Amino acid sequence: MPKVTEQELSLLSSAKNGLVYLTPNDWMLFADKAIRVTFLKGQILVHRGKKSNGVFIVLSGIARVQIPTKVVTPEIGAGEICGEMSFLEDAPASANVVAHQEVQAYHLDRPALEKLFELFPHLGSRFYRSLAVNLSRRLRELIGPRAELGTSVQKLHLDKV
Repeated sequence: MPKVTEQELSLLSSAKNGLVYLTPNDWMLFADKAIRVTFLKGQILVHRGKKSNGVFIVLSGIARVQIPTKVVTPEIGAGEICGEMSFLEDAPASANVVAHQEVQAYHLDRPALEKLFELFPHLGSRFYRSLAVNLSRRLRELIGPRAELGTSVQKLHLDKV
């Protein structure tokens, strides 16, 4: 069982694109049940087309998300999660996540997460709310400036009415 350090706890709790609604106590529970894993540069964290048995929370390093239809590959770093779409849908992953440099991460498998959520229902609520916010942000980033343009055009139209 990995023990979370004060530095890791601070990083996980304050990551801009992390699981923002989790409390320090939630992170302690996750760290207690997680397996700490290391991926060397080029190793795959999440395999496209394969079901994920859980999620990875990056502690250090950078991983790239290889989306088949995107030329630019988004990056995830410390405090961010990957494998969550496959976890949520219980379906194969839609993209590869590859270590761009050495990556240290916590791996929380499905049974461990489900057990934690059963014991601590509010933890589950905060976890899923954080995932919803992350997925919404990522969708907006993929859509790009057009989403903002649509809002501006709609506002202009409403101003004329």
